[in-house]
Amino acid sequence: MSKKTISFTLNGRPVSMDVEPRTTLLRALRDYGVTSVKRGCEEGECGTCTVILDGKLQKSCMVLAQEAEGREVLTAEGLVSRDGKLHPVQQAFIEEGAIQCGFCTPGMVLAVYDLLKRNPNPTDEEMKVALSGNLCRCTGYEGIFRAVRKAAKLMSAGA
Repeated sequence: MSKKTISFTLNGRPVSMDVEPRTTLLRALRDYGVTSVKRGCEEGECGTCTVILDGKLQKSCMVLAQEAEGREVLTAEGLVSRDGKLHPVQQAFIEEGAIQCGFCTPGMVLAVYDLLKRNPNPTDEEMKVALSGNLCRCTGYEGIFRAVRKAAKLMSAGA
């Protein structure tokens, strides 16, 4: 199958890659070396491959790579500042013990980041709805909910 060159912005930097028409954004990002997007169900159910595409939360297994042409893609790596400082959401996940095996963490972090950008002070029910597309088999979610609350405080304090 012939490949097509696509160009887009990945975590604030322009990138180009050659992809086959059937290649998903998930597989293209993994092939490019982006490790935060994980191959889970590859059916849009688990959220381990979550990215933010043009400001909208998206499961990258459900998007063809060529659909990213000219667009902006943000992964969990893109939340880290240029000087290596973690984003408040990432820091809150660490401090609140919201990470166990870590497989779901990047997708969870992006879902929380998206939630807090839209709603800086979510209720528990709003947190549950926002995270409903991301599955975790290890934490029982309590640490994750604590991390959301802490990240909201850190972000509102301008951390």
